[in-house]
Amino acid sequence: SPVGRGPEVPFRCEAYSISAIARGKELRLTLSALDPAAGPPPQDLVFRFGMSGSFRLCPAAELPRHAHLRFLTRESPPRALCFVDPRRFGSWRLGDAWQAERGPCVISEYQAFRENVLKNLDDRAFDKPICEALLNQKYFNGIGNYLRAEILYRLKIPPFEKARTVLEALKEQEMRKKDPSLTLSKKVKLRQENPDLLELCHTVPKEVIAAELLDPEHTDNYAAFKNWLQCYLVPGMSSLRDRSGRTIWFQVGAGEPPNHSPKQGNTSLCCLLRLPLPCVTPRASKQRRRAAVKPLKSEVKEEEKEEEADGPRKGRARGRKKVTADPALPEVPLSVRRSRRTSARRGKGETGSP
Repeated sequence: SPVGRGPEVPFRCEAYSISAIARGKELRLTLSALDPAAGPPPQDLVFRFGMSGSFRLCPAAELPRHAHLRFLTRESPPRALCFVDPRRFGSWRLGDAWQAERGPCVISEYQAFRENVLKNLDDRAFDKPICEALLNQKYFNGIGNYLRAEILYRLKIPPFEKARTVLEALKEQEMRKKDPSLTLSKKVKLRQENPDLLELCHTVPKEVIAAELLDPEHTDNYAAFKNWLQCYLVPGMSSLRDRSGRTIWFQVGAGEPPNHSPKQGNTSLCCLLRLPLPCVTPRASKQRRRAAVKPLKSEVKEEEKEEEADGPRKGRARGRKKVTADPALPEVPLSVRRSRRTSARRGKGETGSP
């Protein structure tokens, strides 16, 4: 496409085939000439889909909008296999190399994925809440926003529990499952009845793939996808934003961020009202401590303006116009005025609260 942001594909062939292999959130296409002796060497492309990328097969005369790369069929009339990406977060690059910072695929490389997580639990990535760690593609390549919500919900894991705390417990579970006194059938039954978090990272995405719930060619499947969801976007569930700005969905009352966390603060009200999760920096936490004894600047200015109408305050007269009180009005004591303002603010707060 003339407006596509991806690189030009230097592959020209009259007749070729396309094969594909997925790894986590990446897809590799290989273009191969049907006649290897007469055609160009194979060309590999690695795609990332972003939030809206997909492939669509349609008539060549009816190309969809945002079809940034097209592969034409030889049939008559021809069709086009299009990489469609309305939001342009997706991309492709030449070559067969996967992104170096992405770990083993949760579906096709399960054992390698599991080992990669458990042997690196001392990494700082696992200092974060488990809901944020699950989006780290270095360790959870293939897990996205709706999958993390569904996995944590099924296991009743609080999403803001420290990732290392959750995952270190899996080592003990593995030891129990490898108990030599257990028969093979009992081990299999134990795994089926008590799957751990890493196992669900493997099996839950496979459910979506097996049922073709997100097939862009069949939009009716979206209804089936919504029925499949148990937590994500489900009415009655709670949601708020994590520190990376992504919305996490979880069961109300079962996964609130811990109030003692210095980086998240007290967010019980945020959970109830579905407000964004406040990100409290060290500087902000200092300001919060001062707020107990020092009012906000906006409140100070508002208070100064109101008191200036009654007369200048002692020690603040420089650079300020002297205003005299209206003799026709009786003077109201300062303590009463403040009491009235406080009552008015409380009244506004009660009126505006849901």
